[in-house]
Amino acid sequence: MAQYGYIRVSTREQNERRQQDALRAYRIPDKNVFMDKMSGKDFERPEYIRMMKRLKKGDILVVKSIDRLGRNYGDVMEQWRIITKEKGVDIKVLDMPLLDTTQAKDLLGTFIADLVLQLLSFVAENERSTIRQRQAEGIASAKARGVKFGRPARPNPKNFDKLCERWLKGGITLRQLAAETGMPPSTLYRKMQKHKKTAPKYAANTILSNI
Repeated sequence: MAQYGYIRVSTREQNERRQQDALRAYRIPDKNVFMDKMSGKDFERPEYIRMMKRLKKGDILVVKSIDRLGRNYGDVMEQWRIITKEKGVDIKVLDMPLLDTTQAKDLLGTFIADLVLQLLSFVAENERSTIRQRQAEGIASAKARGVKFGRPARPNPKNFDKLCERWLKGGITLRQLAAETGMPPSTLYRKMQKHKKTAPKYAANTILSNI
C-alpha cells in the first residue's frame, strides 16, 4: 500500500504552499505528490494522468479539498467512481473528514461519503458557474457604458499619410513598410485599409500587389 497526494492550483493562483504543508503533515512523501498548475474545469492534466497510472489497488489518495481534485460536478463524480470502484483506491479529503473512504467501509458510511461528495461537487460547480455569469454580466454592462476592452490602439507612425500614399502608389511593399515603421504587417494592413477608403484615386488592386 502506498500513499499519494495530489495538488492543483490554477494559473491565477500560484501559491501551492498550503496544500504542500497539509500533505507533508499527513506524511505523504514528496516523491509521491503530483501537482498541476491548471484549471479544474476538466481532468486533462498531465500530472493527474501520470498519477492515475501509478495508483494501484489498496493505495490511498490524499487531497486538501475536493475542489483541488476538480470543479466540474459530473467529472468529479466520475473520477471518484473510477478511483474508488475500478481501481480500488481509497480517497481522503483533509478538509472534509466525512470524505474518507478509509473509514467509511460499511454501507452507511459509503452512502454518507457519496452524498457529501455530491453536495460539495455541486456547490463547487455552481460557484464556478455563478462567477462566469457575473463576469459576463459585468462585461456586458461595461460595454453598454462605453468601456473599451483590450489593448489601446497603437498610434500611427510619423508621416503616416505620406507612407500610405507611397504604398498605394506601389513605391514600397507592406513588408518593407513594416520594417521601416517597426509595426506588425497585420496592424499596418488594417490601418492602410482604413486610409484607402479616404484615398479612392488610387487603384483598388494596388493593395494586393504591394503586400
